Amino acid sequence: MRLSLGISTCPNDTFIYENLIAGLEGSPFEWDVHYADVQTLNEMVMEGKLDVAKISAQAYPLVRNNYDYLRCGGAIGYGCGPLLLSSKADAFDSNGATVLPGKDTTASLLFKFWYKKNYRGEPKVRYAFFDEVYRGLLDGSHSQGVTIHEHRFTWKRDGLHLLQDLGAFWEQETRCPIPLGIAVVRKTLPSDLVDRVEFEIRESLKRAWERTEMVTPFIDEKAQISEKKVIESHIKMFVNDFSERIGESGESALKNLWMLTECS
Repeated sequence: MRLSLGISTCPNDTFIYENLIAGLEGSPFEWDVHYADVQTLNEMVMEGKLDVAKISAQAYPLVRNNYDYLRCGGAIGYGCGPLLLSSKADAFDSNGATVLPGKDTTASLLFKFWYKKNYRGEPKVRYAFFDEVYRGLLDGSHSQGVTIHEHRFTWKRDGLHLLQDLGAFWEQETRCPIPLGIAVVRKTLPSDLVDRVEFEIRESLKRAWERTEMVTPFIDEKAQISEKKVIESHIKMFVNDFSERIGESGESALKNLWMLTECS
């Protein structure tokens, strides 16, 4: 059976899904894989273009009529949230625009959650792809922006200023892990095949942890950064027990996030 799969090129996604994409023994699936940034994946799922995909957790209420979420294959955790950074100062400018990595991303929602807890009115925002946000901070064309993925490990080295760890703020306010991303599956897929998809994601992840080298050529080729230590740090931060099984605390985090989505 041929299915379409959408994931990002970030090391946590490629680490989890590499063995599934390569083909597991006895698998009934052949995968047509689409690699894209998370906002593009969100939009592809909203348009019904993918059978299975990793999307922003906060985007799920927008697609729940046509997709179920899987209990594995996502990105939920502690100490792994997006960062609000500045290129020129260490104080937030509430009058200036903040550049966010996509309209429907969890990072954008967490920024707005933080802003509403600290300031009046609506924040001034602009949107860009996640790598464009970071490049704009580095060259000074953006004064402040929210960064995600491997840029969590490079901002200090690159001379940027931390204004707020938005994940830490979420944890402080909700006492929940940070629900960044989830895997979803088209509702029209029969339940036995959905079970098989979940099995294969878990098996793919199990085999990834069992191998000697964490960073394979496949992961290295897809990554937006070439430093092996940063890629390894990225995987260790974003791939955890929640990736294998969401569990009760992960479910609670998702419910809190979706309540916030519906109120925003």
